[in-house]
Amino acid sequence: MQSVNFFATPWWVNLLILIPVAAFVYSRKNKFFISRRRLAVVALFGIAFGFVEASVVIYLRAVLGLLPGYMGTLSDIIRESSNYNPNQAIGKLPIGLFTVEFYREAATIIMLATIAILSVRKFKERCAVFLFAFAFWDLFYYVFLWLITRWPSSLTSLDVLFLIPVPWISQVWFPLLISILTIVVIATRSSEE
Repeated sequence: MQSVNFFATPWWVNLLILIPVAAFVYSRKNKFFISRRRLAVVALFGIAFGFVEASVVIYLRAVLGLLPGYMGTLSDIIRESSNYNPNQAIGKLPIGLFTVEFYREAATIIMLATIAILSVRKFKERCAVFLFAFAFWDLFYYVFLWLITRWPSSLTSLDVLFLIPVPWISQVWFPLLISILTIVVIATRSSEE
């Protein structure tokens, strides 16, 4: 197990910790007018989308030869997948697949924004719904990756978080913390419409 590293790269990725803080500060005076039912539906979308994301990553790792045991059963994958290295993934990704992955990530943001636009009318609530969906998507991406492959092996495992505009690398605990805090803030600072 690696020691905890408190900083992601590039340096500005660390500023993401301000997202739940900003949502909390803003919502102290102006609660988000989003119904619990609507938040539950958005959470369900985020959870399902997290599974889709985990599946895509598993397929991509298998194509790149970074997922040992993928030709066998799920138990073969679980037994053999503990040696994943995110830096290898970036280095092994051919330019064609990198381009597809870049646009897939952009499409992910568009899909999450679309859910927010379709869910609520006001800009501040759309921002909150976007963050809520993003947080559930990100959290359950790691949940499903772990359930299927037993990776990440620990909260200190390194991962490539995003590729736009450059690869963002951090230990897994960092995006999980931001996601959990964002979910808590938005869920507790929302009231019925």
